[in-house]
Amino acid sequence: MEFDARLAALQPLGGFFVLRTGEPPHGPLPTLAEAYAPAVACARDPRSATGDTRGATGDTRTATGDPLADRVRRVAEGIAAPEARVAASVAQQALAARLWSVALGCAVRYGRIPDLDPRLLRWDPAGSAPDDLWLTAPRPGAGGDAASVAEAVLHGHLRPLAAALRARHRLAPGLLWGNAASALAGAARQLARSAHELGRPDTGERARTLAARILTHPLLVGTGTVTGTDFRRRSCCLYYRVPGGGVCGDCCFTRPPRSPRPRPR
Repeated sequence: MEFDARLAALQPLGGFFVLRTGEPPHGPLPTLAEAYAPAVACARDPRSATGDTRGATGDTRTATGDPLADRVRRVAEGIAAPEARVAASVAQQALAARLWSVALGCAVRYGRIPDLDPRLLRWDPAGSAPDDLWLTAPRPGAGGDAASVAEAVLHGHLRPLAAALRARHRLAPGLLWGNAASALAGAARQLARSAHELGRPDTGERARTLAARILTHPLLVGTGTVTGTDFRRRSCCLYYRVPGGGVCGDCCFTRPPRSPRPRPR
């Protein structure tokens, strides 16, 4: 299918797979590049010291000018997280799933992905899919092979996101890469399911094959095992620590371990 600037081929897939294009209609939003910036950059923004909470790009929809901190705080409030690092893990996995979904969807429908440079993606930390992300300059990017998708998502987004979160919260690298792998496997399963419903089993098979190849990337290898279409990770995202959370379907635990006392925030 020929690439189109509206990414219309993603629309039938729904939810996490849709990517809005152009400028957000409700005013400027921070870019993902700004969200991945070190926390000290936000702390040094002179606006924060004067009570101006618009952030470095004039954004009026972040509470502190630090979009990543705002997202973690919002997730913590929504799930009643007992400590910030639990919310940070959940937030990271959700954003990873969003990025994998867009990239996989484009790869299997167009045969290539758009340019997903973090500076081109505007992000609403208070939003949900598909209105959380806007690609301001939609243009063809790399091919749709595993290496191209991994370069765009793993290196372009998930490495700087992991670094930003580890600088703020005590999150093990294995946990974060396990989240990334789990999000990839989940996106591939959902894409295959949607493709089947649309009468496109070939699309689903391409998605599964592509995800399996990406899971052999050095950053993801060893994060879990693939059996057929199932993925079982070797780490835990900490969701079991949320009140009533239990364990996820691909968790390394079969039942929630006993939770330690929450650390001070």
